[in-house]
Amino acid sequence: MKIAVDAMGGDYGPEPIVAGAVQAAREGVGIILAGDTDSVNRELSNHDTSGLDITVRHSTEVIGMEESPVQAVRKKKNSSLRVCFDAVKEGAASAVVSAGNSGAAMAAAMFLMKRVEGVERPAIAVCMPTMKNPAVVLDAGGNVDCKPIHMVHFAIMGDVYAKYVLNETKPRIGLLSNGSEEGKGNDLTRATHELLKKTSLNYIGYVEGKDIYKGDIDVVVTDGFVGNVVLKLSEGLVEAVVSMLKKEIMSSFIAKIGYVLAKGAFKKLKKKIDYAEYGGAPLLGIDGVCFISHGASNAKAIKNAILKAREFVDGKVNEHLTEEIEENKDLVVAGEEAAV
Repeated sequence: MKIAVDAMGGDYGPEPIVAGAVQAAREGVGIILAGDTDSVNRELSNHDTSGLDITVRHSTEVIGMEESPVQAVRKKKNSSLRVCFDAVKEGAASAVVSAGNSGAAMAAAMFLMKRVEGVERPAIAVCMPTMKNPAVVLDAGGNVDCKPIHMVHFAIMGDVYAKYVLNETKPRIGLLSNGSEEGKGNDLTRATHELLKKTSLNYIGYVEGKDIYKGDIDVVVTDGFVGNVVLKLSEGLVEAVVSMLKKEIMSSFIAKIGYVLAKGAFKKLKKKIDYAEYGGAPLLGIDGVCFISHGASNAKAIKNAILKAREFVDGKVNEHLTEEIEENKDLVVAGEEAAV
């Protein structure tokens, strides 16, 4: 198996991406690095790559974070991102990993990989740390405006991902709302709620934002607007808490002693809330495999994204997704017609 990695995407250029790709290659993953050959080879020369399955594909263009995703994908046909998707399209690679423009990655996936049959809108699925096992939140920014049928597809995709990547036997699925009582929410959530009750999923009903981190829900379904707010709020909260904690620790000698005594616990907590541990977010619903990493990803995050992409391919997630979409096809169609 080979994974195509966008070496030029991300906020810090090829350095952390190449380093992460080398680390993944040491764990037995074949790597295709797409980017400017001189820049990529320069970074590779900083690592011992003897015996590693790493090849470089030259690209002359880079899609910037500020560019229009659709236009950039269409016009920059020799961009590092397009080269990655072309490698998958021709069968040279099994998946794409990019820390670049997430909108461009989604546009390229839709344009070059197409969608899984029966899925109208692909979704970005983000793993969130909880008091127990990680929870999947989707959509985390791919679709700002959604219909109830899209939300049902998100639930099905999250269910499959939780089963075959996170190893949850019977994922508990909740619909994010402003309250857990019947009748809460807006028109979108109420209509989606009625549809989800008709599916074969282990749907537990409405959940609130505070419930995400308790660990009693495996899949949290929402539209891309709310999901992205949840994601960014969570990232900001973690940064603020860590910053405040450091400030308090440094404020007194006693606090410093306490930190030394509790250092092991702090390390475990840091690992649990570190986005690098999760690597990247899969784009679910496309007929292929694409993982989108944070723009500020370090080498560890890139390595873990590549390893997660391998798990996705090995687990045949898209095959299971097609099966579950088909299994719920009649119920979803009937429910959609009733909702209209």
